[in-house]
Amino acid sequence: MRVHIQSLLDKAEAEFYNQNYDEALKIYGLLLTDYPELTEAKVGVYLSDIGAENSEEAQSLYEYYQIIKEKDEDADSVIMDLVESIEGNRAKLQQLLADPLQDQIEAENGIKYADFKDIVQEVGSFKQAFENIMFSTRVIITSKEEFIDFVQTLIENGFTKMALSYLDNAPKPFEKDQELLALYERIDL
Repeated sequence: MRVHIQSLLDKAEAEFYNQNYDEALKIYGLLLTDYPELTEAKVGVYLSDIGAENSEEAQSLYEYYQIIKEKDEDADSVIMDLVESIEGNRAKLQQLLADPLQDQIEAENGIKYADFKDIVQEVGSFKQAFENIMFSTRVIITSKEEFIDFVQTLIENGFTKMALSYLDNAPKPFEKDQELLALYERIDL
């Protein structure tokens, strides 16, 4: 009987990796019908549901789950807590955003930098505001000045690896810009 469970889990995982989230969800759901306490299936259901909305986020969480599952016997509750936290942060963000801004995020899956700065003011903390949106929303930067301000603020708030990633992927016209090159010096690696 355990072989049957494992083969279904393997099939669901393959569908998940291929981003066939509806099919993965069906298989995990079938497993839960017969084995309601099967934690791998519960995690699979949650992550497949997330994948239907944000594939990149779901894949990242699943990879993280696979890594911690090998090292931590309580990996299932760790990943479930993380998923609940992400869902809670999404709910908080939706409460903070005005309706027109929410429409913009849904249309573009992003938020203009000026609007993001307004949210930072409302929340009172760049770090908290950024953590609330980093998995679900991208910040849309439309000028070099916004880009520099954003990267500087990332550095000041301890997001140095992310700042470095933004700098490394700067648009071609900015590659040799002295202000951007100066930002590299501010990052302690």
